[in-house]
Amino acid sequence: MASTLISNPMTTTDRSRESSKRRKKKKALTTTTAEPQQNPNQWKSEAQQQVYSSRLLTALRQVRLGSPPSAPRRGRAVREAADRVLAVTAKGRTRWSRAILKSRLKVKFLKSKRQRVRVTGNSRFEKKPKISVLRLKAKNLPAVQRKVKVLGRLVPGCRKEALPVILEEATDYIAALEMQVRAMSALAELAELLSGAGSSSSSAESQQR
Repeated sequence: MASTLISNPMTTTDRSRESSKRRKKKKALTTTTAEPQQNPNQWKSEAQQQVYSSRLLTALRQVRLGSPPSAPRRGRAVREAADRVLAVTAKGRTRWSRAILKSRLKVKFLKSKRQRVRVTGNSRFEKKPKISVLRLKAKNLPAVQRKVKVLGRLVPGCRKEALPVILEEATDYIAALEMQVRAMSALAELAELLSGAGSSSSSAESQQR
């Protein structure tokens, strides 16, 4: 009887340890499966390009209605809208998409802050441009590290990341940009066809009159 009483608590503790280990394994599996993985091949599919094209059309319509008619500002607004729609299509699964969306929010905040400064008239609180020390240090770095830094600056959100992260984000970002170019060129061709058809119909109507 005494031996059975002593052995029972040991078995219960072993079972509790095994059950806790199983729970931890299940949690680890669920977290790894729930985390989104980057797949650059998704940007090569026609379905993804159609989704991006439809969202880009709605964004460009809003730009046409809200932006001023001047060419430089409208061109900048079109580029920002295309990049923003690209980041939304990526669904925040990558660092570059999250960085683009965050930069958009920062631009809105800075615009509101500038308007407040202009209203109050306190120009002394405005920040003056500073000479970055990183540019001076970059001259003394080796060629490989300089290239890595340049690549990190080109990919949004990868300025201070390690080389493997930069390479992974760059492959996905380049594939997304290639899909963006294909979609925008297709939209440009469609706009040219529609404008040509409209001009031919108007000329035919004028000749009939």
